[in-house]
Amino acid sequence: MTLDHSPDSLSGLLKELTRLPHETEWVEFKHNNDDPSMIGEYISALANSAALLGKQSAWLVWGINNEDHSIVGTRFNPATARHKQQELESWLLQKTVPKIHFKFYRFEVEGYPIVILEIPAASHTPVQFGSVEYIRIGSYKKQLKEHPEKERELWRVFDRVPFEHQTAAENVTAEQVLKLIDYPSYFDMTDAPLPENREAILAALEADRMIQRSERGRWHIRNLGAILFAKKLQDFRHLGRKAVRLIQYRGNSRVESVRELEGSKGYAVGFEGLIDYIKTLLPHNEEIGKALRREVSMYPDLAIRELVANAIIHQDFSITGTGPMVEIFDTRMEITNPGLPLVATERFLDSPPRSRNEVLASFLRRVGICEERGSGIEKVVVQTELYQLPAPLFETTDVHTRALLFAYREFREMDREERLRACYMHCVLRYVNREVMNNTSLRERFGVEAKNSAMVSRLIKQACESGLIRPYDAEAGSKAMRYVPAWV
Repeated sequence: MTLDHSPDSLSGLLKELTRLPHETEWVEFKHNNDDPSMIGEYISALANSAALLGKQSAWLVWGINNEDHSIVGTRFNPATARHKQQELESWLLQKTVPKIHFKFYRFEVEGYPIVILEIPAASHTPVQFGSVEYIRIGSYKKQLKEHPEKERELWRVFDRVPFEHQTAAENVTAEQVLKLIDYPSYFDMTDAPLPENREAILAALEADRMIQRSERGRWHIRNLGAILFAKKLQDFRHLGRKAVRLIQYRGNSRVESVRELEGSKGYAVGFEGLIDYIKTLLPHNEEIGKALRREVSMYPDLAIRELVANAIIHQDFSITGTGPMVEIFDTRMEITNPGLPLVATERFLDSPPRSRNEVLASFLRRVGICEERGSGIEKVVVQTELYQLPAPLFETTDVHTRALLFAYREFREMDREERLRACYMHCVLRYVNREVMNNTSLRERFGVEAKNSAMVSRLIKQACESGLIRPYDAEAGSKAMRYVPAWV
């Protein structure tokens, strides 16, 4: 309903909410009731009801008379409220699953203090408070399990509406759409001529499902349009934290940062600028191994592009308060996105890709930001082998996926784990290209001379003993021995 958090904007939002004829399933009015458990239960109930009704947000408002919606003010102050010596907001967040980015706003209207709690609609799964899921039935708060028909309907909503088609901004004017969305970049990136009038511009954006006409004759900006072409992601409440963060550190720890930048543009319109800026921060080498003897970037440009695009495409948008992040250290680069992968990390190279955000992925492929389906990680590994870098590392935390690129090191400088990972990656790459790995191919990958082939033979033996690879034909002689991934 609003796109900023200024006092005027919040006052305008309050007027819209108080014009409602009665409490709805996505709005609740209170006077002074600040019971922490009550607030937590309403967070769950209103978030789930908003999702069920197709709303972007739900609202819990203090300082309004419940009967006639008149302004009466409130004593409740969330900034100072506590529950058992713990800050209220921290306690509520701790008890809410999944974590949603609710936010309190306190301001004055006509001299009366007002508090609005903005609650994002649930996405992907119902919101719980204290391990219980709640829902609104009319103006009453009930446990979701007591209304199985509502629970089934809610899960159908989650299955039916992907993130990209959910709403980023509701009921905005045509002028606001054109102010918020970088529509010239949309037409430029899709190789379409820029229409001469506003209606044709809006029609094109609507046809590509970037926006949707509302029942009130205005427009809803969908998440797809906002996340790709926002002039400023922070103009959209739930997408501001999805901007890509870029941090450069001094040395190889996170103790001291040199610079930190948070992007503001949508992913499509801001991608090339982000990649160019990353490249300016990376050191250059005059020689990398024996393959290249010229000044080149520490990491292959194509590998950087693919991994940043992957972080954007495969993130889990239901995890709030976090977004893609690129971290640059002296001898490595880490690219992190919220969400666990749908494919095991050790099978990234050979498995058909699965994306949570297929509409987003399809558009970014369409405009050339990422590679064709399934070829991205393969190109990353190919490029690191060409540069004779240590193999990339793919790992997970509790709720994140991380890809790491490492600066050049000679074979003798790599530790055992790095060598084994590179051997495994090389073997998988040869396999997916319908080739097999042998001592010669692995020596070439590491830049090891033929006279030192025994070092590579020892590594192959270690990889077999570690269960990473196996002989393709165990009966072949040692000179003809070829290898495939252990899972083949």
